[in-house]
Amino acid sequence: MNIQNYISAILISTSLLSCTSSEKKVEEAKENVEEAKDHMNEASEELTQAKDDYKADMENYKVQSSNRIAENEKNIAAFKERIRKEKKEARTNYERRIAELEQKNTDMKKQIDDYQAEGKDKWDEFKTSFNKNMDDVQEAVKDLTSSKKK
Repeated sequence: MNIQNYISAILISTSLLSCTSSEKKVEEAKENVEEAKDHMNEASEELTQAKDDYKADMENYKVQSSNRIAENEKNIAAFKERIRKEKKEARTNYERRIAELEQKNTDMKKQIDDYQAEGKDKWDEFKTSFNKNMDDVQEAVKDLTSSKKK
């Protein structure tokens, strides 16, 4: 083999290797792009699911809270009926306490009805605070209604 043939062989080999190498790199890049698209689609689906779960949690919580508020209203109404025959002085004291609890209950209802979605973290904070306030109101209703037995 003469030098020209030898150089030609080297150039052809190098060209073939570089083409093969470039084709391989292009193929790897295509695979990486496809993999990235798959990950993006999965992340998008997970985000959509998280948003749906968040909305469902809000709706369920609002229904549960409305039920708790309605239960407070029912207990207060039953208590009002029981104290009708009380002496005026005792009835006035009970009615003042009832009015305070009715106002707190109304405030709780407005607070849950007016809540606007602001993100999961804020929702969790709201629920924690709201639960504590709701528990306090329910306990106060329970204390009041059990303080005056039939």
